[in-house]
Parts: sequence; structure tokens; C-alpha cells
Amino acid sequence: MLTAADRRPWIVTCRRGDGLRLICFPYAGGGPSLFRGWPLEVSQQVEICAVQLPGREARMKEPPIGDLRRLVAELADVIEPSLDRPFALFGHSVGGLVAFEFARELRRRYGVEPVHLFVSGCPAPELTDDDRLSELPDGEFLERMRRFNGTPREILEHTEMMELVLPTLRADFSLRDTYRHRTESPLGCAISAFGGMADRAVAVDKLTPWSAHTTGGFQLWLFQGDHFFVRTAQAAVVEAVMLLLQPHMSPRL
Repeated sequence: MLTAADRRPWIVTCRRGDGLRLICFPYAGGGPSLFRGWPLEVSQQVEICAVQLPGREARMKEPPIGDLRRLVAELADVIEPSLDRPFALFGHSVGGLVAFEFARELRRRYGVEPVHLFVSGCPAPELTDDDRLSELPDGEFLERMRRFNGTPREILEHTEMMELVLPTLRADFSLRDTYRHRTESPLGCAISAFGGMADRAVAVDKLTPWSAHTTGGFQLWLFQGDHFFVRTAQAAVVEAVMLLLQPHMSPRL
């Protein structure tokens, strides 16, 4: 059993700012390090935070969570101190789905919503996928990870390292595999869906249905790259995020 000293924070501040707080959710197997390259390119009015889920980076000792509704409920239990200013949510791949359900959980529990929701490389929540990656045998699962091109090759080829990260990867894919969409009223915040022009897994037709989940306006943005354009086209992604958040930043005197 983990002691209180073993547990690490759910929210990691990557860069402090004096205005809007942007809370970021990584893709499967990822952690706050994905967003540590962002602060150098963003306005000082935006505070960049990343969600640190159990089972990775500083929380490697903790068992990962494979049920999405339990995950967002546990995060909502501890997030209230971070809701002391306007905030936006950004999530890539399965992180986009987590960000969406987290926004709805915050609305139910606290009556608040983000000023903007960014869903990146993430199919609309009502689109089902019969390709249940989390249930594949280890060999097939690792081969699919190689095809996704999201896990560094040096990790995939390191047996001991894969033994450590495999449970977390499976749990993260289980978030989507076991998810069942429930109809609720659309969010009032704007939603922007980001996609990769060469992403064969999440094409435009899987992104445009996000428009039904907002009454606050919808935009679709496409970037150069495959499913992991959030890394390879990072500068362009960050520039788009900052542009869309500009209306929510306080004007400088």
C-alpha cells in the first residue's frame, strides 16, 4: 500500500503565469514531460499545467487507472484549488477524451466549465472503435505500439523498461476501450479539434462530429504530421492554442 509520502500531485506546473491556466492531458503512456517544451513558446499570461496520472514519471510506483469515469472522478476530487482562475483544457489522443469527460465532470460537480476545450488527435466520443488494443497479447500489442510511432524505439526494444511501462500503456488504452458515451447537453465553451494531415487513425471525418458537443463555437485545425503531430508540429500547435486563447487573456496596460 502506498503511503501519503509515496503519492505525487495530480497537477504539475510546467510554467507559472499570472493569468489563464491551461491544463494539459497527455496521450497514452505519456506524462507531463510532453508539455515541458511548451512554456518557452507561450505568453506569460498563461500558466501551463500538466496532469500527472498514476503509473508514469514521478507516479511510476502507483497502479494506473484503466476506467475513465473513475479517473475523472478522482481527478475532480483534488482539482478544486486549480479552479481559482479561468482555465482551458487540452488533451491529445486518449487525453482528449479524458479532457472532455473531465470538463463534463467539473460542470456536474462544481458548475464550472473551461473557457476552451482542445481535443487533439481524438475521435468524437460517440464514435465506437472495435479495435480493443488493451486486450491484445503482449507481442501484438507491442507491434501496434511500433506502428503508432508514439513510443520511443529505445523503450520498445528495452525488455526491462517495457515490463515497467506495459501496464500503464494497457490501462491508458483501456480508458478508450471500455468507455461508453452518455448523452448530456453540449458544453457551453468553444471546442477546437486538432488533427494531423497524415493521421490515418483519426481522419477528419472522426473530428468534425465534435461540433455537436458545444454551443460555444467549433473549429477544426489540421497540422502537418501523423497521429503524433503534437510533437513534430509542436510550434504550430502551440501557436494555434495561444491564438485561440487570446480572447480570454487580460489586456496588458
